[in-house]
Amino acid sequence: MEPATANPAAAASPENPNVTTVRSLYTALGSGGSRQISGLIASDLEWWFHGPQNCHHMMKMLTGKSSPADFKFEPRSIDAVDGECVIVEGWEGAQVYWVHVWTLNEDGVITQFREYFNTWLTVWDLRPLSCTGTLWQSHPQDLAKRSLPGLMLAI
Repeated sequence: MEPATANPAAAASPENPNVTTVRSLYTALGSGGSRQISGLIASDLEWWFHGPQNCHHMMKMLTGKSSPADFKFEPRSIDAVDGECVIVEGWEGAQVYWVHVWTLNEDGVITQFREYFNTWLTVWDLRPLSCTGTLWQSHPQDLAKRSLPGLMLAI
């Protein structure tokens, strides 16, 4: 479930194509569409994980070692950040919180995946001459009182 858009004109604007690709990936994951998934992800996907070792849920899904019934990824927010990155956030109750950072190439193919499980995430822009600072920050309402380790992703 995505938060409501405050600006009606923004709601009518076309969706970022990388967001559309990532949204298609989660739809395919939910239905077990392995053919659709393989068309969205590069064969040499770079993968990085931070979290408990028994929580490699997405990699198990992408490699066919688990099914949609084993763990359901239901995105609560999907945001385009810095053109090539899409950040997806989800949580289920007070015990499960995840953030996925997908990087897409100029052809719209996912080439990199970073998974953060039960970890707060802040994304910072550290390029020279950039005054942007924080580009994205974790915001799960259900876990606001829970203490989780925090990481900063610099792009």
